[in-house]
Amino acid sequence: MSENLLRLDGVSVQYGTGVTAVTALSGIDLSVDRGELVAVMGTSGSGKSTLLSVAGGLARPTSGEVIVDGQWLSQLKAKQLAVLRRRSIGFIFQDFNLIPSISAIENVALPLELDGMSRRRARPLAAEALAAVELTDRAQHYPADLSGGQQQRVAIARAVVGGKSLILADEPTGALDSMTGEVVLKMLRARVDAGAGALLVTHDSKHASWADRIVHVRDGRIAGQAQRSSAESLLVRGGQ
Repeated sequence: MSENLLRLDGVSVQYGTGVTAVTALSGIDLSVDRGELVAVMGTSGSGKSTLLSVAGGLARPTSGEVIVDGQWLSQLKAKQLAVLRRRSIGFIFQDFNLIPSISAIENVALPLELDGMSRRRARPLAAEALAAVELTDRAQHYPADLSGGQQQRVAIARAVVGGKSLILADEPTGALDSMTGEVVLKMLRARVDAGAGALLVTHDSKHASWADRIVHVRDGRIAGQAQRSSAESLLVRGGQ
């Protein structure tokens, strides 16, 4: 039986009140299981990024519930929510969000150290995460000395270090060329196949083909979703 890693029940997000109120999400029901990659597609302004922010506890819904790894986010205080994000949720953004003044391995180790882990324990875990994305030889390089694809791989290593179970990716390949973008998606897919769950926001149907399920969002609502067979996904991805 599948196990929900992420569940959104009747989630709505509204900004403002009265006649100026804007509804970003309306009655969203969505789940992501362990070992499942779910792609979210939609036009600009459809609510995709808001959905990702709510799923990761970066924003609170106006109504509805978000449950991550069995924890109801509405019941968590700010400090508890921050701990959950550091320990269980990995974020991957289009603009990488690496700290330019520290090395790749220091960027990857930072979430662990912020959570109280000693540098002596954190560094080997960071090195292991960098090895998984084939960047061992770039561990001591600063972000400015890395290509865009290498920076994004560092960001992925940071997102999964310490065994984070839920990965939330917001257009992670938008700033990359097509070949490098596919390398990044292959790594995300491998992490999911190893037991994580992931929610991928993308506007590109070829990138969405790496997912097990595709959810279409329109005007803050789920307009439809479709399960993809393994054979179909491999065909669209070119058999990789």
